[in-house]
Amino acid sequence: MVADKALQREILLAFWKVHILHHAAEGPVVGHWLLRELRRHGYEVSPGTLYPILHRMEALGWLRCEVEAGRGSRAPRHYHATEAGKAVLALIREQLRELMVEVQ
Repeated sequence: MVADKALQREILLAFWKVHILHHAAEGPVVGHWLLRELRRHGYEVSPGTLYPILHRMEALGWLRCEVEAGRGSRAPRHYHATEAGKAVLALIREQLRELMVEVQ
């Protein structure tokens, strides 16, 4: 059962990353909005999980973060998909299309 939970978590993390890339490719997003959006889709995600994912995606070069000037350390961070992130998203979309044909 523990292995099932670990596998489920890994798959969910991948789904969350796809959601994040999708929305960040459409326009800038902030963390609290992403939390609400992921929860709206039924995912149980916490800030302690989401923000490290965002930082990792930024480190990978998939997201770019802009902080509002003059708002101090609590300023909202706006995440945008980079060209590399958009390319990853395009690849994922194609792979998902192929997978859906196969598993249906």
